[in-house]
Formats: sequence, C-alpha cells, structure tokens
Amino acid sequence: MQTSWEPKHSDALRDYLAKGLPYSEIARRINAAFNTDYTRNATIGRAKRMGLSGLAETGRSRLQRKPRLLPFRKMRKHRAAKPRLPRPILKRAAALKLRCIGIEPRHLSLIELEARDCRYPYGGDRDGEAITFCGHLRRKDSSYCAAHFHLTRHVESAPERSVIKVLLRLVEAA
Repeated sequence: MQTSWEPKHSDALRDYLAKGLPYSEIARRINAAFNTDYTRNATIGRAKRMGLSGLAETGRSRLQRKPRLLPFRKMRKHRAAKPRLPRPILKRAAALKLRCIGIEPRHLSLIELEARDCRYPYGGDRDGEAITFCGHLRRKDSSYCAAHFHLTRHVESAPERSVIKVLLRLVEAA
C-alpha cells in the first residue's frame, strides 16, 4: 500500500475530480494507470489535503446540494434549566444528653469500678473533662443498673456487649 502521492498521481486525481467521477472510480483508474493500490478513502484524504474535496461524489458542489432536514428530535426547542434555589444552611442540633433523674451516680473512675458496678458513663463532653461511671449495682446480664438499662433501650445505640468488650480492653490496658 502506497502512502505518498507522486505529483503525476495528484494531477490525475485533480483531472478525474474535474470530470465529476466518484472517488471509488478515481481510485480504480489511478491504480490501473500507475500500478498503485490506492483505496477510495486514500483518494478522499488526498483530495481534502489538496483542497479539492466535495466535488466528486455527485459531480455537484456542496452549494448546489439540497439541504438536509434535521431529524425531529434535533429540531425540538431546548428548554433552559430552571434556576435552583439555594439550600438553607442547617445548623447541627446539640447532642442529646441522656441522664437519669431518679439516680444519683457515684461517679467512680474506671479503675474504681467493681465487677458488679453499673458502667453508664458521665462527663467527657468537653475537652479535658473527666469521664466517670454510675457505679450502682448493675442488672443481671447487663452492664448497666436497671434505670440506665431502660434508658439506653429507647435510643439507637451500639449493642451492649460491644461496650463491655471496650471497657474490658481499657481495664486490661491500665
């Protein structure tokens, strides 16, 4: 397959385009005359590079062609996007503090807790504030006393067993 066009080949292409021959026929005649193997697309590309494209397919120039109608979907009027209203900036709600009014906590530190003490935490809400625990007798099969057990059941919270594991890890680390 030949990639460069000789001046004789380009002159022949120009002559055949002036006669109004289609590109496939031009390629066939140039190949027969000069023993080349140009394709139809190669002749189209060369004609475009020479500035001669658009004259050979039907023998008419592009200005003489009948304008095509656009498909219906392209003729539809595009609607402008509706402007969006700015979203209001929402403030975060304050953290809900769950505390029992009926129980006065003993405020034991983690080290002071016994095996049967309630592990409901108090404090630690602000930076540097110490965390203490309820310390009352805990309910059977729970980490909390009865009041704190019922208080935590109404709130979506992590399972109680994971709290026990975390506290045990903290005790073991101390």
